[in-house]
Amino acid sequence: MKLPTTLPIILDGGMGRELERIGAPFQQPEWSAHALIESPHYVSEVHRNFINAGAEIITTNTYALVPFHIGEKRFREQGAELIKLAAKLARDCVNENDVSENNGNENSKVHSNVLVAGCIPPVLGSYRPDLFSVTQAKPLLEALIVNQEADIDFWLAETISSIEEATMIKARTAQTNKATWIAFTVKDEINTESRLRSGETVFDAVSQIAGQHVSAILFNCSAVEVMESALLNAKQALLAHGLESEVQLGVYANNFPPIGELREANNDEGLSIIRKDISPIKYREFVSSWINAGASIVGGCCGVSAEHIEKLAELK
Repeated sequence: MKLPTTLPIILDGGMGRELERIGAPFQQPEWSAHALIESPHYVSEVHRNFINAGAEIITTNTYALVPFHIGEKRFREQGAELIKLAAKLARDCVNENDVSENNGNENSKVHSNVLVAGCIPPVLGSYRPDLFSVTQAKPLLEALIVNQEADIDFWLAETISSIEEATMIKARTAQTNKATWIAFTVKDEINTESRLRSGETVFDAVSQIAGQHVSAILFNCSAVEVMESALLNAKQALLAHGLESEVQLGVYANNFPPIGELREANNDEGLSIIRKDISPIKYREFVSSWINAGASIVGGCCGVSAEHIEKLAELK
């Protein structure tokens, strides 16, 4: 895997709400899986939108391909097929981009060699470390790995809420000979000591997970205001363990109001409100502060659109 050499590395934005924005089939509890099941061409359209905005990495639309979102029966009957499809759609979009790249437009934001990150979600539920069980999670993780491994460049474990789940993922992805990036979600509380949603400190999480084939630690699906503290705590941990030159740091925040305790991603309260105060330009201002705090990988999570990513690409 050859990463972009000019920093910051630009990730894509949030798949789910971008699908909703372009008019794709979209509902709870299926979330971003709904379009994949009914109209997969919309998923490709979102990937292309982010690539055209300047994203150098696109993430497979596998976040909701777990029983928590699509149900036990559908996962059992269609899970493997849907995971393969999601990975193939991302790979096909990258291949199309490679063919059409550099057609005489020197000012294009589109990059050659766009990479595909294989999404590994919190398989038993977002923001709920209390629901996690290694025994229940392992077969779901296995399905996500074996069915997208052929089409991805590296693994991106997203919205991970506990050290225990990150440890399980790290152990399994080590068997694939592909690099792994772990993205933790942190409490939406402004504090100098940043904590995962499990209550464990970011310092301890980074100390235990960073290194070996985990070549990047990121923070995602938390409010923009809490990310700088998480980065600073992570940087302290890398320095304490002599890993600052081996492990990159990154952030891709959501564009939601703070998410409280025991909030489920597909609950009955309806969709989270997208903040009106975080415009693409305002988001870029936050991103600039994260870069100053040590982030070399930046992008967006839920509610962060292609327009936001286009502004981030201007930081290259």
